[in-house]
Amino acid sequence: MGSEAQYENAMVLNVEEGEYSEPVSPTGQYFNSSALSICVLGVLDSEIPIDDSPTMKLLKDVFLPINPRFSSVMVQDENGAKQWKKVEAKLVDHVNVPVFPPGLSPESYDNYLSDYLSKIATEQLPQNRPLWNIHIIKYPTSNAAGNLIFKLHHALGDGYSLMGALLSCLQRAENPSVPLTFPALSFARNLSENSNSVFRRLCSVFNTLSDFGWSLLKSSFLEDDRTLIRSGDAGVEFKPVVISTMTFSLDHIKQIKTKLGVTINDAITGIIFFGTRLYMQGTSSDKLSNEHSTALVLLNTRTIGGYKSVKEMVKPDADSTWGNRFGFLHVSLPELASTAESCNPIEFIRKAHKLIQRKRNSKAVFFTGQLLEGLRKYRGPEATAKYIHSTLKNSSMTISNLIGPVERMALADHPIKNLYFMVVGVPQSLTITMVSYMGKLTVAIGTEKDFVDPQKFKSSVENAFQMMLKAAQAIA
Repeated sequence: MGSEAQYENAMVLNVEEGEYSEPVSPTGQYFNSSALSICVLGVLDSEIPIDDSPTMKLLKDVFLPINPRFSSVMVQDENGAKQWKKVEAKLVDHVNVPVFPPGLSPESYDNYLSDYLSKIATEQLPQNRPLWNIHIIKYPTSNAAGNLIFKLHHALGDGYSLMGALLSCLQRAENPSVPLTFPALSFARNLSENSNSVFRRLCSVFNTLSDFGWSLLKSSFLEDDRTLIRSGDAGVEFKPVVISTMTFSLDHIKQIKTKLGVTINDAITGIIFFGTRLYMQGTSSDKLSNEHSTALVLLNTRTIGGYKSVKEMVKPDADSTWGNRFGFLHVSLPELASTAESCNPIEFIRKAHKLIQRKRNSKAVFFTGQLLEGLRKYRGPEATAKYIHSTLKNSSMTISNLIGPVERMALADHPIKNLYFMVVGVPQSLTITMVSYMGKLTVAIGTEKDFVDPQKFKSSVENAFQMMLKAAQAIA
């Protein structure tokens, strides 16, 4: 995101003869404002060296037709309202093929790829052309023979929409005529289903009031402590980030889920929380690091059972509409009750499960959405964007996840070995995203450069996973 003046210059484009495809959604306006400019990086690891000769044809014939927003710019109409305006996308302006020194080792190209991701994460997309770019990396790293990177502005849609768009470009590697399939979505269970309904309602009302009030305070006044995962510096969203990844077996995560009687999402989140506490504890084994830290856990608010086709998403009456349809939960990282608990994580993950379950069963997400809508109506989208910026800045980390296909995918006959994504431009020192693919879960970690140690953080999360798996397997 540039300065406010830069934003104003970009937004006050003269609306000449042209076609408005649709109004910009409120959330789209928040994410592309003077306070926020949030983008999504999607990275595909190719199993074979990348042949970029069909790039322009694929973009023209497959990518652009997915949604009119991919060939539109955001402008103000004569009444000051934000609209998507159709333009002619000059594809050559959107395709980047960086040149690295030739003949290096895959380990050396790992560093070049990391530096390149850090560079494009902080670069702003020009407002005078459609809000996306692609980057083709034609050098072998330790994990892939080449990489394709999509940079998409979050104003275009949320992770669900953008994943749906990406999948529209991909096919099943072994049999392109057969659609890709996805694991069944696992929804959280309702609170105390067998208990008295009046008691449930009273609990829900109390939790809703408590959670909404706390969320309001966190977004407005109460900041998390400054810790090893939160610098609290102004303008942290403009600082360089380091993006690193780790991969876990979904079968092992399901073992933890089954033994502990929690959802897969709760098991994953509990592992991340536990690993974060281990990192915050640092090298000290005789004292606990329980500073107050809050995670924003993003939720898809659609009532769906899986990804829909893009054609279905853009229908006016679709259940799984295109756009930004999500809410967030403020979840405090559970504290380590004792040094012994840092060696036996079962109780920790159960505490995390109870916290998340309670938050899900309150209606605070709904009331937060109503609050944002009220702010937009009476104070405008810029004021609402500043409120969201404060919400993000005052917390310590954001966690989001997506579900990927079960089968191997291919793009233009390039089999995809793995994929991951990262949300960038967020005013936080730590962002965590997760996506499943072919029986694996890839966790991507975005860390403020020279503040959070990415290798130590990865090691802490991997250690938490192994400890959790071992403890779960020991349960009779």
